[in-house]
Amino acid sequence: MPAPGPAEPVTAIETRSLGTGFRRRHVTMLAISGAIGAGLFVGTGAGIKTAGPGILLSYVVAGLLMVLVMRMLGEMAAAEPSSGSFSVYAEKALGRWAGFTVGWLYWSLLVVVVAAEATAAAGIANGLLPQIPQWTWVLLFMAVLTVVNLFAVRSFGEFEFWFGAIKVTAVVGFLVLGTLAVFGILPGTSPVGLDNITGHGGFLPNGLQGVLTGLLAVAFSFGGMELVTIAAAESDDPADSIRRTTRTVIVRLLLFYVGSVALMVLLLPWETASANTSPFVTILERIGVPSAALLMSFVVLTSLLSALNANLYGASRMVFSLAGRGEAPRAMLKLSSAGVPRTAVLASVAFGFVAVLLNFLAPEHVLPFLLNAIGANILLVWIFIAISQLKLRRAADRDGTAADLPVRMWGFPWLSWVALIAMAGVLILMWTDADARTQLFTSGAVAVLIVVIGLLRRHPRR
Repeated sequence: MPAPGPAEPVTAIETRSLGTGFRRRHVTMLAISGAIGAGLFVGTGAGIKTAGPGILLSYVVAGLLMVLVMRMLGEMAAAEPSSGSFSVYAEKALGRWAGFTVGWLYWSLLVVVVAAEATAAAGIANGLLPQIPQWTWVLLFMAVLTVVNLFAVRSFGEFEFWFGAIKVTAVVGFLVLGTLAVFGILPGTSPVGLDNITGHGGFLPNGLQGVLTGLLAVAFSFGGMELVTIAAAESDDPADSIRRTTRTVIVRLLLFYVGSVALMVLLLPWETASANTSPFVTILERIGVPSAALLMSFVVLTSLLSALNANLYGASRMVFSLAGRGEAPRAMLKLSSAGVPRTAVLASVAFGFVAVLLNFLAPEHVLPFLLNAIGANILLVWIFIAISQLKLRRAADRDGTAADLPVRMWGFPWLSWVALIAMAGVLILMWTDADARTQLFTSGAVAVLIVVIGLLRRHPRR
């Protein structure tokens, strides 16, 4: 795709300098690891409590929106693989201010997510071994995963593959056991039918408003899938990796999320759902899985650490790309002999170690504070992706190069506009919700600050 804006990307330099040890299975698992975290294993309870069985509609709508976003991103990434991914494409489409804004917005999001995931994982570990303080667990997790991210990319990819495989295995196991329980095949179970969906107030016990509120709760569940386009830049064949993995990752995550939630609303009366109890634990206990709570605590702990690992990787590569384009300190470009941007890794992990101090001072308040600070950052990134794809694809159509794109957005431009309008709708929903409105203000303030800094860098005072 040609550059309609005054961008000067250095993606070819990035791709040559970084390691190229990722295989396709590494890229796929990294994207899945980034998207599957505590939101699926624990957060679904709050969504079901809000919308009842209608939460299925919330997940389907959110999932379809993510499909469109990933297809748009895949079109751009397959045409020009880059460790900076959507930041580079925003720069090409809208100018250097946009690349600067998207890159730093995403980096700031991920470094806070890393700290939040370390804190959540420490909370679980502290519950299992309360004699060890929570802040000690945060320190341990951050230290170990920092070392992992300093490995050669192939070693890191192999570690993350098997790390992420634990939670994928857990989800697949739940899907199998849950399906058997639905049909009454497991010992001590009988077919459940549709009673839990049609009874207890029906499919929409809280009406359409419940579905919309549920959509707000699950809209960001699929965040992390965009890591596939960042990781693919370090594979042997970036364009082919993106083309294949964007499709397979979307299908698998839709199956994991929508399939799991469908089993939950079939097997449990929605009124029994709780924001404080994982529906996975409740269902596994009901069908007789021994030590279900302990088992899921281990799975959730592993999921959080795997997502932390993947997000730390994504943050380091994004700031490396920014440095390569002159939008971050040049020190971030320093590479190890194995092609790992070690300074970028250390910069990206720094806030996670700050979280050690926060957990020492006020462990019960750290996680809510961090989650509130994240706000709608990922939604703003997705909006930039949609706008960038609309502009770059139109440029490719004018130049006659669109037919040569390895991946093409379906139904362009209509489905691109549908996705953009849907994301605007989510922003409106956030404005109508008191808690989400605070996050929206936080994200907006961070975005405005980054834009102002970017503009001042372009036009310094004389």
